[in-house]
Amino acid sequence: MAGRIFRAAAIGDTGHFDKAGRYLGFAGGHGLHLPYQHLPQVEMVAVADADPKAREEGRIAAGAARAYADYREMLEKERPDIVSICSRHAERHEAVISAAAEAGVHIYVDKPMAPDLESADRMISACERRGVRLGVAHQSRYVEPFLTAKRMLDAGEIGTLLSMIGRGKEDHRGGGEDLMCCGVHTLDAMRFFAGDPLWVQGSCTVGGRPMARQAAYEGKDCNGPVGGDSVWGMFGFAGGVIGHAVSVRNQHLHGDRWGLTLIGTRGVLSLRYGDFERRTTLKISKAPCVPEEAVLEHVEAPFEPVVPGSEELGSVHMPTRGNRLAVWDILTSEQPRSSGHDGRWTIEMVHGIYASHLTGRRLTFPLADRRHPLAFGCEY
Repeated sequence: MAGRIFRAAAIGDTGHFDKAGRYLGFAGGHGLHLPYQHLPQVEMVAVADADPKAREEGRIAAGAARAYADYREMLEKERPDIVSICSRHAERHEAVISAAAEAGVHIYVDKPMAPDLESADRMISACERRGVRLGVAHQSRYVEPFLTAKRMLDAGEIGTLLSMIGRGKEDHRGGGEDLMCCGVHTLDAMRFFAGDPLWVQGSCTVGGRPMARQAAYEGKDCNGPVGGDSVWGMFGFAGGVIGHAVSVRNQHLHGDRWGLTLIGTRGVLSLRYGDFERRTTLKISKAPCVPEEAVLEHVEAPFEPVVPGSEELGSVHMPTRGNRLAVWDILTSEQPRSSGHDGRWTIEMVHGIYASHLTGRRLTFPLADRRHPLAFGCEY
């Protein structure tokens, strides 16, 4: 790739506000338009957004030469090598991904990739037909706390992996809405450490009662129907590893619940997600017996920070570094480390929880009905 200059662009969607009427800015607050200016072999040529204010804000922040109101015009005139699809609303992704794929442009899209499996299947097919690489913004696959945890796990530093406990942010969106927003990061991390899940069993409640399909609602982030203020999913992985995904509304008190705990035969690794204000952390406990409440509630006492090598890489500003490494991976690799297939798996895991809850039984993957389980007409 020496001497090659890649042309990059970004597409915002600010003209379409979320269901709470919020103005989220060009990239919805997730910065997918920003990583290109930090890469020496990339030229940021243009941005597109229907909203004039966001369009100019995005152009200046990204260091782009030009700005367009119509992303289709931008794709045709600028012919970029890669484009960031910055909208955080999964319901808005398919049309833009289809246009970029048709133009032969590699894609970096915000998570969640799609609101349902039917849409995700179509997106992947469109990209594969045109030989376009599709990457999804699951930045944890690129940053040191998670890479270090994977190396430690593979080296047997906590023994044999037995189980994983993942939680979402558990703020006012807690439950199914949280899992389709922040929880997809946690579910993706489970697959990163344990491979593809084989089966799922799930439970969704509202006010302590089992959730009916009629209780589904449209979350403010426009990620398709969601439901439940308390959602629990159990996943079975190869080798008997069990993964638990949990989200309960209004439990976010100190900012440290969102993450994944890896429990092995000889120790425990604790990963806590960061964001643009807080940094991702990795801690370890090798206590002979880790108290159950420490594992479930992430009590700090038994855990010590992990400092890989001579740098404190266990504390990294994940979104900025992760976005930069992700777009370079898409440009230079045959198969991105966080691909469209990986993005689709997180949606399938969330929908598997709903489908299992509605049928009252454990289900195997892949899900047979690709429609949204909370949509009327789905067989679940």
